[in-house]
Amino acid sequence: MPLPRTIPCPVCGKDIPAKAKSCHHCGACDKTGWNEETTAADGLDLPDENFDYEKFVQDEFGEPRKVRGKAMLWKITATVLLVLTTILIFFNALFR
Repeated sequence: MPLPRTIPCPVCGKDIPAKAKSCHHCGACDKTGWNEETTAADGLDLPDENFDYEKFVQDEFGEPRKVRGKAMLWKITATVLLVLTTILIFFNALFR
């Protein structure tokens, strides 16, 4: 009697090739013993319910630096450029 071409995955039940090392639907594999507990993931790799995002950001990036001087410099530069552009457009239209 020939071997079946596909078998159901022991975890999710989808058909997989008979000699497959893992299920391409749910990720269960023969290394985990097709263990439902180790493969019970939805594939999104989302953090747990009690994940503290603020703590993660703090640990990952540290305290935010305050760059007040540079922000003011950029605001002044933008204002000066806007005024100069307006003056140039006005005089260009005036002397045509």
